[in-house]
Amino acid sequence: MSTHFEYTPKGVCSRKIIFELDGDIIDSMVVEGGCNGNLKGIASLIKGRKIEEVIEALNGIQCGFKPTSCPDQISKALQSYRAQ
Repeated sequence: MSTHFEYTPKGVCSRKIIFELDGDIIDSMVVEGGCNGNLKGIASLIKGRKIEEVIEALNGIQCGFKPTSCPDQISKALQSYRAQ
């Protein structure tokens, strides 16, 4: 059974991250706002992967001098989903 999950990122250009999840597997991700091509590429790379694997890969990535990034916020979103 697929679960729909939405997250509002903080400190980045993207406005919303939308996931479809099947247990601990990412079925799909769509990001509103942000760098469209890069985020579509990340969505393609994480499709079918386990949540924990994606959190470990993306957590802590920074964008320029910002303390976070869209990939880091994807990690934060998945951590928030797991904490529910």
